[in-house]
Amino acid sequence: MTHIIFDYVPASDIPAALEIEATGFIPEEAGSESSFRFRQSQAPQLFLGAYELQSDSRTLIGYVCATQSPDESLTHDSMTSHVPGSSSVCIHSVCVSPTYRGKGVGQALLKEYLSHLEAARTEGTATWERVVLIAHDHLVPFYEKAGFENLGKSHVVHGPLPWFEVRKTLTAPLKSTVKTPQVPGAGQKISPTVLEALQRPRAAPSSKLISDFPDGISGVLQSSSSSDVSTNKYDLLCPRGDCGSVILKQGVGKWVERASVQMEPTGHQNPHLPVLPTPPETTQWWLITPSPMEFENVGFTRPVQPLTDLGRKIKLLTCAECDLGPLGWSEEGGSEFWLACSRVAYRT
Repeated sequence: MTHIIFDYVPASDIPAALEIEATGFIPEEAGSESSFRFRQSQAPQLFLGAYELQSDSRTLIGYVCATQSPDESLTHDSMTSHVPGSSSVCIHSVCVSPTYRGKGVGQALLKEYLSHLEAARTEGTATWERVVLIAHDHLVPFYEKAGFENLGKSHVVHGPLPWFEVRKTLTAPLKSTVKTPQVPGAGQKISPTVLEALQRPRAAPSSKLISDFPDGISGVLQSSSSSDVSTNKYDLLCPRGDCGSVILKQGVGKWVERASVQMEPTGHQNPHLPVLPTPPETTQWWLITPSPMEFENVGFTRPVQPLTDLGRKIKLLTCAECDLGPLGWSEEGGSEFWLACSRVAYRT
């Protein structure tokens, strides 16, 4: 008989969690290894796993992970940050291994997770007031069954499909004296000044899209007198206006015109990203070589089968801060990384 327990997920189980994540989300929506390690290191008390017990070991079969935010609704910022002591628990993922889906594990895990949150309020170790998350419409009934309220369509864009926000208000009596939670390995305190700086909204850098330049691609190219190679004249940024993360520094990418690549399934276009020409039509690319170390900040999906004939599997390139993508691609194990010129912004 299967024996399942619930326990906090240690850093050593992040690879197992990522494998489960890859089975539950399409590549554009799945969390990256860096985002998982950030959540586990910054909010370990909000990363709960379901484990199947064997005679001498245990196997992770599902998890819930979250961070905290002062916002009452889930936003792009709250998806990529953690503000300790805030009132909202923002769940990023509830995922169960395919073998255990449809067997009540997900509901049991979510119920246990909510019980932990309510208990922390009662014990005075936390002051969170609500739990928020976004889900696709076919999963909303799953959360409603667990006591969440459907608030309607979310403004958050993450991947090609629309999301709906659900919320559950925590009702356990809040103990008047709140103690600082003691989390293993988190002995260093953050000073009020530093915490205020971390919480302060960050202004995205001034940028333009390639369509904003009167000369088009010519307006973002620079060439040296000793070479006929053209490189990016400006830093390349995430094109999402409220993000602006620096992806590549000026002068690193080589401009190439080559065949377009279909990176999204037909009909699943992200509204933040322009449509690329249909292969084999050509389009403009930034070529980055020879390794990912050339980037300032970029994320990669797990290897996926290409939608066009490229040979090997490919990894899609995304913004490492807000997960917007795909911005480009690279062959699995390759040394060439391609960013679509029209899918990045340019610092001006």
